[in-house]
Amino acid sequence: MRSKNSFISVITGFISNLVTIIVGFIAQAVFVKTLGNEYLGINGLFTNILSMLAIVELGFGSAIIVNLYKPVAEKNKEEIKSLLNFYKIIYRIIAIVVTIIGIILLPFLKYIVGEINIDINIRLVFVLYLIDTVSSYLLTYKRSIIQADQKNYIINIVHFGYTIIMNTLQIIYLIIFKEFIGYLVIKILCRIIENLVITFFANRLYPFIKEKNIHPVSVKTKKNIFLKVKGLLFHKIGGFVVLGSNNIIISMTKGLGISAVGLYSNYYLIISALTNLFSQIFTSITASVGNLLLENNLEKINSIYKSTLLMNSWLYAFASISFFIISKPFVEIWLGSEYLLSSFVVFVLAINFYVNGMRRTYTTFKEAAGVFYEDRFVPIIESLVNIIVSIILANFIGLAGVFIGTIVSNLVLFAFSFPKYVYRNILHGKIKAYIYDNLSYFLLFLLSFLLTYSCSKIFSFENNYITIVFYAFICIIIPNLVFFIFKYKTPEFKYYKTLLFNIIFKKVLKK
Repeated sequence: MRSKNSFISVITGFISNLVTIIVGFIAQAVFVKTLGNEYLGINGLFTNILSMLAIVELGFGSAIIVNLYKPVAEKNKEEIKSLLNFYKIIYRIIAIVVTIIGIILLPFLKYIVGEINIDINIRLVFVLYLIDTVSSYLLTYKRSIIQADQKNYIINIVHFGYTIIMNTLQIIYLIIFKEFIGYLVIKILCRIIENLVITFFANRLYPFIKEKNIHPVSVKTKKNIFLKVKGLLFHKIGGFVVLGSNNIIISMTKGLGISAVGLYSNYYLIISALTNLFSQIFTSITASVGNLLLENNLEKINSIYKSTLLMNSWLYAFASISFFIISKPFVEIWLGSEYLLSSFVVFVLAINFYVNGMRRTYTTFKEAAGVFYEDRFVPIIESLVNIIVSIILANFIGLAGVFIGTIVSNLVLFAFSFPKYVYRNILHGKIKAYIYDNLSYFLLFLLSFLLTYSCSKIFSFENNYITIVFYAFICIIIPNLVFFIFKYKTPEFKYYKTLLFNIIFKKVLKK
């Protein structure tokens, strides 16, 4: 059942995200053509600022989901009700705090945004982004039981509908009115409806959560949650600085500014689309891993770890290489040659995308095991390295320097946090094996990258559509062939063959 739920969640997440990615690219093209690059820069900048305010959430969501695994598995309704009620109270407090901080930021927006050449009420726009964020805190808490019960596919399907409807309405609105405020209002209304629909499904699946007789969360559970939250606070800060501060640094760096944020936002849309696609996979298996860790079967845990790492590296290697090879002709067709970034910047973005992606296996096991407090100071070190290196390099080599800073800061996790707190403490493995695993996968990625890039230079086409078809063909063939040749005899590859056979082909044969 655990593998089946994970598989269904992965498939529904993958399909829904694939469709929403296509709709998202169409919406972005319409946005750029109707409103322009500076509006795009403001959109990216305010999204980053609001992700900074999300630090106030402190990680209560992750901490409570970890505590939900056991009562959900044991069908302990009273404890589930207590945790959800506690979650609701905490998120209402968070919504109030985020609102207050957002209002305090209003007078300083002109310094963060800098000079712009468009006539728009920046404060009103920021308030709308703030409302969008706050409304999600007020309505989102019930989705946690669906996640803990390994039924993420329900959330995937609802989110699919939300994205399709929202983007369609926004496209129509932009084409007719060419106006930004209404565009944001549509986003807010659709977000509220999405959360209401998920709440509806949670109430239908788990009707007992609507009961009024709710016991307070036990002192022991509350202590456990707050202990994890103390650690998660540092992780939230570190995660924002490393992954969410790029637009702010770009906007405030002399020689770059809001226009550079707009250019990067187009590439970020591609990266975030791929990231969201793969995130569905890892989000879907986190609850399964959490359930597995409760069994305390070390051999099985290590087997799942190795299988997850193979999938992690294979997916992100293929995606990173494809992003670098195909992005140039794709952006030219999609938006125009004036929106292209240099090949060096795109190369750095591709490497950064792979390195960030390779965190997923370790963070999945960390989150499933509830390891938040033990390595609480590591994200602070990581974020300091990121800020210092990014700002220095941005002033010397421009846009690429911002992302090189992110790559360098990731080494703090791979060199210290992951081997100590995941590989040794959860998997009880030897550090030499950890180094071998990651180094061998990185070398495999580089080999795939070099071979694919070399093949892409064999032919040159004037037509970008033909170029994309050719590039897509070699990106599908070469990286996947390289990984297959090196990994098809391994136990982790055989695990996926067996899993696929058990879930799909046995049903067909049975019928």
